[in-house]
Amino acid sequence: MDDGVTPIDEIVRGLEDLVRAGKIVYGGLSKFPAWRVAVGVKAGDLRGASPIAAIQVEYSLLQRTTERELLPMADALGLGVMGWSPMAGGLLTGKYRKGERGRATDLKASVLHDEPARHDPVLDALTAVADELGASPGQVAIAWAAAKGVIPVVGPRTRAQLDENLGAAALALDDASLRRWTRSARFRSATRTS
Repeated sequence: MDDGVTPIDEIVRGLEDLVRAGKIVYGGLSKFPAWRVAVGVKAGDLRGASPIAAIQVEYSLLQRTTERELLPMADALGLGVMGWSPMAGGLLTGKYRKGERGRATDLKASVLHDEPARHDPVLDALTAVADELGASPGQVAIAWAAAKGVIPVVGPRTRAQLDENLGAAALALDDASLRRWTRSARFRSATRTS
């Protein structure tokens, strides 16, 4: 994870040392700005070091800011992308709409970032697609991230949650379902961040 202090050359050398020592096979960067990732990839290329293979970013139907710079950069540089919180802290499961409690109950301000109603268009579309597919909203949220070329990183706390999360692998979202979230002006305004 980027500390904002360690020079990228030092990070690249550290990853190379770990590869040579057999501690890791591939190195990746988590929560780095696009410019630092690009500099690190190019620094590794110039040194002939083991390449940076992936980035890890927050990515969900409610957190799509990575689409501006990080995802295009990863595509251009051939990096894998792992997306953490594909269900937006459980918000995309729909349980908080029903008044259920969960990890984010006490952290709603940090998960929602602002008023909950702002996310209603996204949750409405997500629920509609889930109903059409006979799946849960959480499964569709995970499948959506995967359909966008991002490897979803899930964090189940129970076996039942794990089984539900794994059910997303069986879902195939068609282009119409994927476009449902990008077509709507209401959706675009709902996902805009400051």
